Amino acid sequence: MNKPSTDWQERIAADEAERHAGYARDFKEIQALKSAKYGKGRALHRKPQLGLHGRFEVLDGLPGHARHGLFAQAGTYDAWVRLSNGGPDRQSDRKPDVRGFSIKVRGVDGPGALGSGPTDSQDFLLINHPAFAFAGADEFVGLAKNLVRGPGALLAYLVSRYGFFGALGMMKRLGETFKRPFSGFATEAFYSAAPLACGPYAVRVRLLPASDQPKAGAAGDWAGDFLGHFADEPLQFRLQLQFFVDEARTPIEDASVDWPENVAPYVTVGVLSIPLQDPHSAAGRELAAAIEAAAFDPWRALMAHRPLGEVMRARKVVYFQSQQGRR
Repeated sequence: MNKPSTDWQERIAADEAERHAGYARDFKEIQALKSAKYGKGRALHRKPQLGLHGRFEVLDGLPGHARHGLFAQAGTYDAWVRLSNGGPDRQSDRKPDVRGFSIKVRGVDGPGALGSGPTDSQDFLLINHPAFAFAGADEFVGLAKNLVRGPGALLAYLVSRYGFFGALGMMKRLGETFKRPFSGFATEAFYSAAPLACGPYAVRVRLLPASDQPKAGAAGDWAGDFLGHFADEPLQFRLQLQFFVDEARTPIEDASVDWPENVAPYVTVGVLSIPLQDPHSAAGRELAAAIEAAAFDPWRALMAHRPLGEVMRARKVVYFQSQQGRR
């Protein structure tokens, strides 16, 4: 086992703030376009599957390098969970997409990651991919803003950026990414894909599934599939941290690299429990509406868990713009 290291650093380019402001404008346009079609909503992860309540337990006896921020001491917190499709459209569950599993741990108390005062929540935004398709934000934003303009605009963008053969390779790569098999929110692992701090350390986050038994024919209704996994006990998911070892194998700024588990093994630090609940009841609908109106943002976090790397820094600007667009 490699020893976790505090010898990590972020590299911020001189033009980064200007570029990120441009990304925010691009996503403002995407959001406005889709909101005109579907009503006000998020720029990405527009289609919610479920909004649920749960409990998050920080485990006792964690190793010293994990005991920072939320994980400094054992305890139990109220939590909100939002399950979603990742795209800007409200499309059929049968269509390929990235899926999101967002957790808002409520009732925390400490300096916030934005540096503007205390925070009362620690958000974890996870996807069903261990790494992003791109090293940085620029390629992703270019793809997103041309994708919503249609296949012709997307192809022209890819050819202009990567050349003809490079565009073909990128199309194949994107197809493999979006068509990655998905068995359901209760049976898949979810990842932060990009790093965040854990005190003086840098980590990535993984949520292990509650079940290893996918249900047949679930692809048309992911919400129904999730609810179908409940029995007499709450569904329990294990939250894990994977610690930075060195820049070569566990890079901070390249979000396309999946940190190898044999180099940086995961440590279980908490358990998310979701009890059976009726999302169609009056209380369930009220909760879902509150969760849908809430902001889930990796920067709604303790300073001890501030997001790291260029992709995360871009998300700070873009998510704020998206939140403004929903008001």
